[in-house]
This record gives sequence, structure tokens and C-alpha cells, in this order.
Amino acid sequence: MQLVILDRDGVINEDSDEYIKSVDEFIPLPGSLAAIARLNRAGYTVAVATNQSGVGRGLFDLAALAAMHDKLARLLAQEGGRIDHIFYCPHAPDDGCDCRKPLPGLMRQIAGHYAVPLTGVPVIGDSLRDLEAARAVGARPILVRSGKGGRTLAAGKGLDGVPVYADLAAAVDGLVAPS
Repeated sequence: MQLVILDRDGVINEDSDEYIKSVDEFIPLPGSLAAIARLNRAGYTVAVATNQSGVGRGLFDLAALAAMHDKLARLLAQEGGRIDHIFYCPHAPDDGCDCRKPLPGLMRQIAGHYAVPLTGVPVIGDSLRDLEAARAVGARPILVRSGKGGRTLAAGKGLDGVPVYADLAAAVDGLVAPS
């Protein structure tokens, strides 16, 4: 199985320091849906690992989160693409869970779900926490400049050996041959 793991906010859809709280606020980034469809056509299984602390903070509920993910699935289907599974951490930062990135709990959930080690699996994210979660399980971190990626790059920490791309479409170009 060829697996790729994507962060959500800032990689697939627009991000906001005020959180993405509703279907109306869930807006795909240009080219991201077509990039996921390209991954599918190239034989990749696409999973998402996303912190959604807005749930734990009471900013939106699980029904709103499910509605956002339904919208994503519908829009992806129009592009001929799909996400196999979305893994999310609904906890607030102080909840003490192990699934909030940079901790590796979400990555371990993915490994268990697919019954595969994540060694070398590409993990595409826009923040240092995405990169750290990938490294914790031996996956291959990839940074995009979209979302919070510019800030992550400017901070300059934890980027040794990490390829950097403009956005998800460019990262996918780096993974698969043009189709």
C-alpha cells in the first residue's frame, strides 16, 4: 500500500487563527482537491491527521466537524478524488491526550487502522507539530508554505532534511510523476 498522510487546515483548506468552525468557513485551497485526486490516480491511499481543538474548546461540535468533512468528500468526488479516512484529535491543548500533534497518537491510530508501519510514509503538513508527529513514528515529513507553513519556515526550527513545497499541489508533484 502506498499511503500518504495530510494535515487538513492550511494544507487542504484555508486556515484561520480563529479556527475553521463551520461548513461556510471550510474553503479548499486552490489546487488542493485536484492534488488529492492525482494522489488517488497514482495509487495512493490518502489519510488525514488533523488537530481539531476547536471541538474541545467548545467553538464547534462534532456534528459541525462531520459536516465540514462531508463537504470535503463531496467536493473531492467532483474532482474524482477521495480521502480514505480522517483521523482527528478533538481535544484542547490542556486535555492531556496523546493524539494532539506533535504527539504521535494520531499517527499510531493510522498505523493501527491500516496495519502498516509508517516508516518512510510521506506526511504533508504546514506546521512544526506536523513534522514532529511524522518524525516520532519514522514517517517522512514534508512542509508546505501554505497555511502556517510560511511562519514555520521563518521560525527555522526542526526543518533539517525536510523538503519544502509551495503548497499541496507542488508537494504532490514531488511524489508522483505528472499524469
